[in-house]
Amino acid sequence: MNVRTGHLPRERSRAWGRSRDLGLGARFAFTGGREGWIRMLLTAVGVGLGVALLLLTTAIPNALSVRHERDEARLDYTYGPNRPKAADTLVISDADTTFHGSDVRGRLVEPEGPRAPVAPGLAKYPAPGDMVVSPALKELLGSSDGKLLRERLPYRVVGTIGESGLVGSHELAYYAGVKNLAPRINGWQTARIAKFGPMQPTKARGLDPVLLLLVLVVFVVLLMPVAVFIAAAVRFGGERRDRRLAALRLVGSDSRSTRRIAAGEALAGSLVGLVFGTVFFLLGRQLAGSVEIMGISVFPSYLDPAPALAALVAVTVPAAAVLVTLFALRRVVIEPLGVVRTAKPRRRRLWWRLLLPLGGLAMLSPMVGQGRDTYFNEYLVIGGVLLLLVGVTTLLPWIVEAVVARLGPGPVAWQLAVRRLQLSSGSAARMVNGIAVAVAGAIAMQMLFAGVQGDYTKVTGQDTTRAQMQVNLSRGVPFTTAAGKFAATKGVDKAIALGSAEVGDRTWRGNGPATTTGVTVGDCAALREVARLPSCHDGDVFVATGSDSVSDADTAKLAKPGRRLWLDMTYGFEQRPEVTWTVPGGLKQVRSITSPNGNEFGGFLLTPAAAPGGGAAAFSGSVYVSVDDSVRNVHEYVRNTAAAVDPLADVMLWSSTEESDKFTSIRTGTFVGAICVLALIGVSLLVSQLEQLRERRKLLSSLVAFGTRRRTLSMSVLWQTAVPIALGLLLASVVGLTLGTVLLEMVDATVSVDWASVLSMTGAGAAVVLAVTLLSLPPLLRMMRPEGLRTE
Repeated sequence: MNVRTGHLPRERSRAWGRSRDLGLGARFAFTGGREGWIRMLLTAVGVGLGVALLLLTTAIPNALSVRHERDEARLDYTYGPNRPKAADTLVISDADTTFHGSDVRGRLVEPEGPRAPVAPGLAKYPAPGDMVVSPALKELLGSSDGKLLRERLPYRVVGTIGESGLVGSHELAYYAGVKNLAPRINGWQTARIAKFGPMQPTKARGLDPVLLLLVLVVFVVLLMPVAVFIAAAVRFGGERRDRRLAALRLVGSDSRSTRRIAAGEALAGSLVGLVFGTVFFLLGRQLAGSVEIMGISVFPSYLDPAPALAALVAVTVPAAAVLVTLFALRRVVIEPLGVVRTAKPRRRRLWWRLLLPLGGLAMLSPMVGQGRDTYFNEYLVIGGVLLLLVGVTTLLPWIVEAVVARLGPGPVAWQLAVRRLQLSSGSAARMVNGIAVAVAGAIAMQMLFAGVQGDYTKVTGQDTTRAQMQVNLSRGVPFTTAAGKFAATKGVDKAIALGSAEVGDRTWRGNGPATTTGVTVGDCAALREVARLPSCHDGDVFVATGSDSVSDADTAKLAKPGRRLWLDMTYGFEQRPEVTWTVPGGLKQVRSITSPNGNEFGGFLLTPAAAPGGGAAAFSGSVYVSVDDSVRNVHEYVRNTAAAVDPLADVMLWSSTEESDKFTSIRTGTFVGAICVLALIGVSLLVSQLEQLRERRKLLSSLVAFGTRRRTLSMSVLWQTAVPIALGLLLASVVGLTLGTVLLEMVDATVSVDWASVLSMTGAGAAVVLAVTLLSLPPLLRMMRPEGLRTE
């Protein structure tokens, strides 16, 4: 302080004045009476919803990390070198299955000593015939929907798996105790282990350039509508705020102080919004443990936001609220006798609004034609996509203003709507900005996913016209008998079984045989699925050539009548007695054809009567099942039969194509995020609509008092929503198609527009707006009552 004058230095005085103005604005936010509290509540709810979604986004990396850690901790590698039985060993077998499209993680366990490793989530292993299950599986087994699965798992439930042994709250998993599992050790499905977890630390493999581009685009597209909504939420109650600011000017406040007071009010609303957002997030965090979206579930404890990201949200949201308020008031002249916004505003300029999308295209253009093998510049991708989507929010107000200024006369409802839009086109554009940005991003993502899907989809070779399911049985299981059981299963039209093994010119012990070929056993109907047979009777032996998997030269060398051959009896680590087979006379030469599963069987083809005696343990059986899809639960009936025949049977549901797991995960995550964003947009539009109706309550009541029909006013509100949303969706389609085309050019993919997807995206946006409009009609009718004219 200056000793002579008793005043603070100028810089400190200015800082004190600014702080005082911000504090005064915060006081106005809380002391404005009922209207002030309602305005504060709407702002806080709007900002809070956006903050909740941002916090959820910051928690996703931790959730994925925890899921990965939980999955790593329970790994039980069933392949690798064999170990001797000891007090600290456990025999475990993979018994996974599927029920109604949901994966069920199953393990059969047999501890061999008191120090056998205990799986995460378990206190001890169940006794033979018992099982411990996940809470979700326990609930399913106890319901009527789980009857077929209960038949497949003939064990008594004696406990539940703890959270540490599961990757999600809705995961279906079980551990079942069994006996005599050790003889089935084979080194790939059943093994003896001494610990759980990875054999050695593994480093996660990175995404390829195209998948990384997908992740970056998804990140920007999903978060951009949230930012747009928060920016709109802090401007709720703009008209009433301007009238209060005019009153402040009347009592002596200058223009700068007035703007700082407005910024302080917005700051207070955003801070309360942070509190609301935290509460919403905590409620949603608890709710997340009880829902499953597209096969993905988490425990509430997984959703812990990263401290640095949460702090960034806490700082960015209030700062953005102040900046948005100051930016909104840049062209508003607040005078003591009113706000010069009520006069005809100056027309918006177009040139600077075009700079943003053009700048986005300029940032993306250096990467066009770069190809799929080179990593894209992350900053250019994020900046380019961000500028293009921000361009939607800047161009939409200009388009709405330009179009509504040229709208002609019509019915009374139309005229009321048009006049309202002409007076406040900016408010109408702000209301639909979020949905327009979301639709534009969704269209671009859809185009990009469709353009690169072929690169992550491979043809399986499975002929679904000849069979729809395949059951792989353990070695030694009688596959011909199993085929009869599958054929008798409800909904099964046909079941054929083939057993395959290898034979060589000498024993498999030591260095093994020098020459080998395949041998396949099946009845005549089954063998006709793998070769062209001229005639077939039980006891025939065929020599099949033309297979890509077996050398015809080796087959010809071994296919000599009277030659003694040895079957491959090596099964995992167990030593089995040797079995020999003498090549009979009367061999028939045939040509291999592609089997139902896409493979070719070459070498010897044997009918059951010609199969070597005592060699059943050498053959791995596969049953190809044709089903009648019109029979409800037919796939579950087949799986139940497979479990009864062989608890370790591997049942596969065929499809002609198969997608990459990483690509599928990214697309699934995108859809889950899109659902959350659309839900947020729907709620935000409803809050915004209610705020605008509340601002016009007296006007609506006055029009009704002067004889205007409620139906006319309702239709006018509908038109006020329909016109901006139609323009917003049109602009979103143009920007989305442009962005999608550029992204496809970047990955060197064929540019094609799936108009059905474009229409579905725009239709989803329109459906959200329609639902919001219908939900706002009851409050609208209440606001038209004469009580709306009351003034306190």
